[in-house]
Amino acid sequence: MSVQDTTLLEAMLRRDRFIVVAGLTLVIVIAWIWIWAGAGMGMGMDAMDMTRGSQRQMAASAGHAMPGMPVMAAMAMTPASWSPGYAALMFSMWWVMMVAMMLPSAAPMLLLFAGINRKQKMGNHPYAPTGLFAAGYLAAWGTFSLIAADLQWGLEGLGLLSAMMVTTDTLLAGAILVAAGVWQLSPFKTTCLRHCRSPIGFIAHGWRPGRLGAFRMGLDHGAYCLGCCWFLMGLLFVGGIMNLYWIVGLTVFILLEKVAPMGLWLGRFAGVVLIGWGTWAIVAAA
Repeated sequence: MSVQDTTLLEAMLRRDRFIVVAGLTLVIVIAWIWIWAGAGMGMGMDAMDMTRGSQRQMAASAGHAMPGMPVMAAMAMTPASWSPGYAALMFSMWWVMMVAMMLPSAAPMLLLFAGINRKQKMGNHPYAPTGLFAAGYLAAWGTFSLIAADLQWGLEGLGLLSAMMVTTDTLLAGAILVAAGVWQLSPFKTTCLRHCRSPIGFIAHGWRPGRLGAFRMGLDHGAYCLGCCWFLMGLLFVGGIMNLYWIVGLTVFILLEKVAPMGLWLGRFAGVVLIGWGTWAIVAAA
């Protein structure tokens, strides 16, 4: 390759990197704004936090409150009716939440994929295969979102999830915490995390040519991302599915686990903490 071709390729790579980063940033910002606005449920995060606080106050004072206050608390905690429209809303809520939480940690892989596509085919734009690669991620995350929405429906039907989307059973919360901790320490989690932390290794061993291959690669790597984080997402049933503090906290943890030098040990430490926390909750509830 001549010096002129090398210079042209470097310029294309810089432009591609800017376009991909700008696109990812826009999608992430829109997803977080939608979550902050209440995910289409007509109640923003500020209002949800106020409602949670009111419910805690009513529950704490139920024994000596004025008549009707416990009834008000019960009404506030009544789960919504699962119509087809509401089910679709819950699915979209989970899906957009997955995008907001997972896309930041997937950005390095998407940038690497776009750069390799550009180097392989200088004459073609890498945006179409990169978009299909990202679509594979979205398909994997959408599958998980469907399962999570179904689980939410089932828990609400059993009376184990409040209207604020928090588990009402301490034993269940403890079991989720312990299970998440065990998964953090399992070899399956380690394998998935290794693929997420080493995108070059995944590219080298799992490269598939063509646009269909790009989608399949995104689907495969998206599945590894889910293997890293699906039990962590289950912790939202403990802290609140629409609890912004838990969402932000889990997002930061997932990012650190995948990109920080000590991410592997951070995940294992979290596993020990989760097991201890869950065991304490179960013993306290027994």
